[in-house]
Amino acid sequence: MIPREILAALRTIEIHTARLANEQLSGTYKSSFKGQGLAFREVRPYQAGDDIRTIDWNVSARMNESFVKVFVEEREMTVMLAVDLSASERFGTQRAPKARVASEVAALLAFSAIRNNDRVGLILSTSKVERIVPPKKGEKHVMRVVREILGFEAPEAAGARSTDMRVKKKVAHRPVRGLGDGEGRMSRLAPAPYPELGAATDLKATLEALAHVARRRSVAFVVSDFFTAGYERALSLASAKHDVIPVVLVDKRDFELPDVGLATFEDLESGEMVVVDTSDASVRAHFKREMQRIRDARRQLFFKLGLDSVEIDTGGSFVRPIRDLFARRARRVSTR
Repeated sequence: MIPREILAALRTIEIHTARLANEQLSGTYKSSFKGQGLAFREVRPYQAGDDIRTIDWNVSARMNESFVKVFVEEREMTVMLAVDLSASERFGTQRAPKARVASEVAALLAFSAIRNNDRVGLILSTSKVERIVPPKKGEKHVMRVVREILGFEAPEAAGARSTDMRVKKKVAHRPVRGLGDGEGRMSRLAPAPYPELGAATDLKATLEALAHVARRRSVAFVVSDFFTAGYERALSLASAKHDVIPVVLVDKRDFELPDVGLATFEDLESGEMVVVDTSDASVRAHFKREMQRIRDARRQLFFKLGLDSVEIDTGGSFVRPIRDLFARRARRVSTR
């Protein structure tokens, strides 16, 4: 049985995203992606200006008249949605958590695909590949894809404790005891040399699964906050075979700590908790620098691999960034 709240959310997303896909993305989606090749449609009499290489000599010999083969672009594609639903996707301080935004984005992309008779498949992952939905067509299949995302619950982190202040930040800060106070209080933070990212996120396995599920070249949207490590080579290999488009989910608090005094932070994936003095300007500045460094490294990786990517903020529109992405691609395709 599907919980009532999931059905309500599913219905809301269906109505909203289906309309948006039809009204705002239908044209740009079709012009953004080239077909898989050329398919033979018919033969017709030769006309002045036709390429002589398209002449069908067998038909021409039988009919005593020159005929040419007519080809059309094979538009049918496979669209794969690789969605990260690890525990960190429950984080979100603006309009909605990242997991909800991921379901909205996936629905919008899926409805855009089926409007153009493309097939849609799904790979759900956390610290492992949790679920694979083979590519199919049709609105019922799209709703199954969205239902799988909405209904999935990420496993709790080992040792995670219930708290009213559950804030996810994946930079490896450690409280340092007894700095200047002599009483062992957690008065400030000492940064670890490198961030420890994605304790329970495995994008590497997701990207490797993509190669097995979609054997033909596909358009693959990878929806994640990308706060993890060790996926770079897998992304490179996947992008060599498929048209990979990273969809990065971001939140304002991913990059800025609020000044709220002493606060307890929990990593939703590892369950680790630390106390942070957010009133310390140097702590906030260090956090911002580290998170910006991670963001810059991620963007540099995408640029190096030649990937189109898009960032979607939990507090803003998820339609406008996708529409702008399609428009950029459409302009580039038209100039080739």
